[in-house]
Amino acid sequence: MCGIVGIFDITGASEIDRNLLSRMNESQFHRGPDEGGLHTEPGLGFGHRRLSIIDLSSGQQPMHSQDGNVVLTYNGEVYNFPELREELEALGFSFRTHCDTEVILYAWQAWGESCVERLRGMFAFGIWDRPRQTLFLARDRLGVKPLFYAELSNGQFIFGSELKALKQHPLLPKNVDPTAVEDYFGFGYIPDPKTIYKGVYKLESGYCLTIKRGQNGFRPKQYWDVKFQTASAGNPAEAGEELIQRLREAVKIRMVADVPLGAFLSGGVDSSGVVALMAGLSKDPVNTCSISFGDPKFNEAQFAAQVAERYHTAHRVEQVDPEDFSLIDQLSGLYDEPYADSSALPTYRVCELAKKQVTVVLSGDGGDENLAGYRRYRWHTYEERMRALLPDALRMPLFSTLGKVYPKLDWAPKVLRAKTTFESIGRDSMAGYFHSVSVLSNGMRSQLFSDSLKSELQGYEAIEVFRRYSQQAPDHPLSMVQYLDLKTYLAGDILTKVDRASMAHALEVRVPLLDHKLVEWMATLPPDLKLHGREGKYLFKKALEPYLPNDILYRPKMGFAVPLSNWFRGPLKGRVQQALLGETLKSTGWFDDAYLHHLVTQHQSGLRDYSASIWSLLMFEAFLRNS
Repeated sequence: MCGIVGIFDITGASEIDRNLLSRMNESQFHRGPDEGGLHTEPGLGFGHRRLSIIDLSSGQQPMHSQDGNVVLTYNGEVYNFPELREELEALGFSFRTHCDTEVILYAWQAWGESCVERLRGMFAFGIWDRPRQTLFLARDRLGVKPLFYAELSNGQFIFGSELKALKQHPLLPKNVDPTAVEDYFGFGYIPDPKTIYKGVYKLESGYCLTIKRGQNGFRPKQYWDVKFQTASAGNPAEAGEELIQRLREAVKIRMVADVPLGAFLSGGVDSSGVVALMAGLSKDPVNTCSISFGDPKFNEAQFAAQVAERYHTAHRVEQVDPEDFSLIDQLSGLYDEPYADSSALPTYRVCELAKKQVTVVLSGDGGDENLAGYRRYRWHTYEERMRALLPDALRMPLFSTLGKVYPKLDWAPKVLRAKTTFESIGRDSMAGYFHSVSVLSNGMRSQLFSDSLKSELQGYEAIEVFRRYSQQAPDHPLSMVQYLDLKTYLAGDILTKVDRASMAHALEVRVPLLDHKLVEWMATLPPDLKLHGREGKYLFKKALEPYLPNDILYRPKMGFAVPLSNWFRGPLKGRVQQALLGETLKSTGWFDDAYLHHLVTQHQSGLRDYSASIWSLLMFEAFLRNS
């Protein structure tokens, strides 16, 4: 895995500041500590930081084609590069290296923009084609690897793997986008293609971008999307066998590396399934790692240990200090923009642990989105049944009223916490799902934001992120929310978290459950083979029964939780008061002082659980202080 940067003069061939390019490149040293390289020519500069994984002795970047006409800077892994190499050799191309980088170079020369459709893997890259005077950027189909870009006032176009690289450029606009603030407090992250800054963007997953020198205007183009078109149901047992067969192949092609390789093992279904298949493909014990928590409510270590023992893995486990909040100040620097998923803390620690053993790990990310593992999918389908029972004219006012009058019982048993459910049922399907996943609900954001920020928003609401995808979203209620999560939550939250946390330790994470061929096939499965009654990932669990014990497969989902609520009433009580009620947030003029006081006092008194809201504000305040 690597870090890439680039500067391109759209209007002409002015000299590129090599020192600036170097600063941009070195800001991502952590992504590729093994080697660094720069290429400059009139009107163009590429930079690259390398983490060597395959063909360690060659493959240096930026890489030039043998005729010198094409230059590439690339981050990622293309797993089908041996097959593509054979195809390109048959077309007359000769190779100097044994790495996938050179394959992308000649794939561009052979097939142009359509080359990206042939690549199977995770990637973000920039290609400069001198004869065509063309810059081409591409990002993988699911968004495993990031790519940021901006057009500057001097006619330059810049890009990089992380926002921090772009921030090295003195002309980068750093005006906060108020709609990104609304998105952030709605989702807990800033969904693609926005960033926190106006005029600075992320290339969306499954998109490419072509810019020709001297031509005005450019627009990213989508080259891939997942289609939820259910195939014939067939035999569930046969479908389960095919799922395992397809996943095994996706795992196998991700086990190729010239450096030590292993896997995350949380004790959940997805990572345990990946490890089980790895063990069947490996002659040597699989290196596995997991972290444990002192609090049994958050601790899955015993389940990870069961899998490790069953498959005789070389297992490493370390316990995280229950007061491990020392990373809070580092997170804003790691993510470069507001990011409110608190599981970034344990993710950082498990990547730190993995790096002590290996340079490449396989993870189980993507199983929940593709095979309906999240609890919220179950709740959404339940709410959809309720919506279907009553006409909109009766349902919406009835349940909206119930949602307003029903008390918010954070302290009560779950069966009595019906307020959010009532509020969701009182909305249409997409708005109801947005309400269920929001960090701060519409009502809370309305109270949090000042009149000044509301004026700047001009009526914009974060649900517009979902509305963008409404035309492409499938009709089935479960498939619809899976599609929305694949377009937003997966890339914006889950994969962002893993990329920054792993690359902070120069660790490459490969994601077999996000192999695009596997994703395309899983999208054709009937929804009731994914969510069957109350059982999420139904087909996957049934298919894994020969490989894993039932107490791994059918226990309640835990996830990488962090005890924020207790932290904010205990050791971080003063920190919360200082951050939320201090000068940094106040000076923006965007927040209502009285509501900030309400959040702090109600949470710290124990009357309400506002831990998610407070965490999002803590991370926003840290971003403002450090930006």
